[in-house]
Amino acid sequence: MKMASVSIKTVIEQFKLKNLTTEIDVESVKIHQPDINRPALQLAGYFEHFEETRPQIIGFVEFSYMKNLPDERKREVYPRVISEKTPCIIFCRDLHPDEMFMETALKNNVPLLMTEKPTSAFMAEIIRWLNVKLAPCISVHGVLVDVYGEGVLITGESGIGKSEAALELIKRGHRLVSDDVVEIRKVSDETLIGSAPDITRHFIELRGIGIIDVKTLYGVQSVMDTTNINLVIRLEDWDKEKKYDRLGLEENFTEYLGNKIVCHNIPIRPGRNLAIICESAAVNYRQKKMGYNAAQELYQRVQNSLSKPREEDEA
Repeated sequence: MKMASVSIKTVIEQFKLKNLTTEIDVESVKIHQPDINRPALQLAGYFEHFEETRPQIIGFVEFSYMKNLPDERKREVYPRVISEKTPCIIFCRDLHPDEMFMETALKNNVPLLMTEKPTSAFMAEIIRWLNVKLAPCISVHGVLVDVYGEGVLITGESGIGKSEAALELIKRGHRLVSDDVVEIRKVSDETLIGSAPDITRHFIELRGIGIIDVKTLYGVQSVMDTTNINLVIRLEDWDKEKKYDRLGLEENFTEYLGNKIVCHNIPIRPGRNLAIICESAAVNYRQKKMGYNAAQELYQRVQNSLSKPREEDEA
């Protein structure tokens, strides 16, 4: 599992923040956790359980309190609030720190940033963004395609036909996210997001042909950068001795980063159209989410059919 981090420079570019401490190298300062902190209690002198390693957000309430602090109190509190371990301090609503705050930040090498956005709105944005960027991440071998809005992860042994299936799905109007290597991030206990490594984004490898650029060949509508992973299709060689599920009454699951994802094991033999199978699996999955299960409907019809003769006999 990769331990992710985000540089302050990336945060500045993403949220169009103004850097008030240009003397500090913001590229070398990293954020390692998605949580933030508003240091209202710390400014009042309560430092127990202070999360100094988080980005600190200063809103209008904190700013008003700081403005009314006497210089003596500022000299006591500021060095503890502006810790050397703090990745950055962000002022919202275009509020500008006082001179003593600036001097303390420069002394402790803590970047001071500023945004015009309201505090609550900015906090919601940065928390959501950091949760994605700093989510636990693993890399798996497979192909990720968006099919009718459902993220379908196609896995299987090398050479079994994953890339060919993805290419056919692209020709049918669906979108490629990643080929060969898929980076999976856990952004919540219910959600996994898949993306491609920067170096292989929008490329597919086809044995016998080589590397093709999907974005160039089929247009920007044929690719996307990320998608939720909703369904896993595991391709495997046909084994005539193995019993395969033919009804689908019970769902199988696979697990990534502690999250369970619906998984279908699809046997491969000549003549099977993998693209149509993947497409049908995605549509069927959507139908189940909307409350309709074809297998349950068939089972119910069979049960009703078996019960009719008994009713006639009783009559």
